[in-house]
Amino acid sequence: MTGAPETDAAPTVVKLGGSCLDDLAGTWWDDLARYGRVRPLVLVHGWSKPLKRLSPRYSEPSAILRDRYGNQSRWTTPEVIEDIKTVSSALADDVLGRLGRRGITAEWLLGSDGLVQAGEGERWWWREKQLVELENLVGPITGVDPSALKNLQPGHAYLVTPLARNAAGQEVNNDADRAAAAIAGAVGATDLVLVTDVPHLLVDGQPVDRIGAEAAAAFRDKGATGGMRKKLRAAGEALDRGVTRVVIGSAPLTDLLAARTGTVITRT
Repeated sequence: MTGAPETDAAPTVVKLGGSCLDDLAGTWWDDLARYGRVRPLVLVHGWSKPLKRLSPRYSEPSAILRDRYGNQSRWTTPEVIEDIKTVSSALADDVLGRLGRRGITAEWLLGSDGLVQAGEGERWWWREKQLVELENLVGPITGVDPSALKNLQPGHAYLVTPLARNAAGQEVNNDADRAAAAIAGAVGATDLVLVTDVPHLLVDGQPVDRIGAEAAAAFRDKGATGGMRKKLRAAGEALDRGVTRVVIGSAPLTDLLAARTGTVITRT
């Protein structure tokens, strides 16, 4: 297995965790740019840390809802959508600047601008130990139109903010890991890389170098918590959509693709 890019290869989709973007060193971006010169890149970013910096209210427990099935979601109102756009614009300026200085042209695209479609969201959420009906602007991804990525080629990258648009025309919030999985499937990516602030998946406290989809799903449902649970769900969805492998870790891209570090998840 190698992390060396191929000039005629499929795109690689990289999800940049909102919690780790500030900590990615210049050498990490150098590595990404070298890879991107010969292989198309789609970057999907999170926004958790920037949103919390924007306003203290996003760090409060009340900012997170739990549905009747136990799934967590950020409580998303039209105001929250606008705040997501605000922090994403600043983040895009930073990321596109880093890539541009390294010879990679790039575009920022809102997923809600024709790329990602969403279905009807859950309406019943726990509030103060009661299930109540709330309008929460979230929704499951129902489709991705890759034609929105018109210039997908080596030397050029897309940075996607994972908002979507539902059938009513509303902009809705999506989980960035699962959005990256859907986009990876739609563009025919062989690899989805989830860059986060932990170096490996841990099972029973031990780092895992490689795991199959079935075992990963079993751990997701019985042992994983928080963000890792969502990453494992996204990994399974990506593999179901035709992605060959998903890699989770915090190292430079080529190290993760070469399996020198991180956790590789495959169908078998």
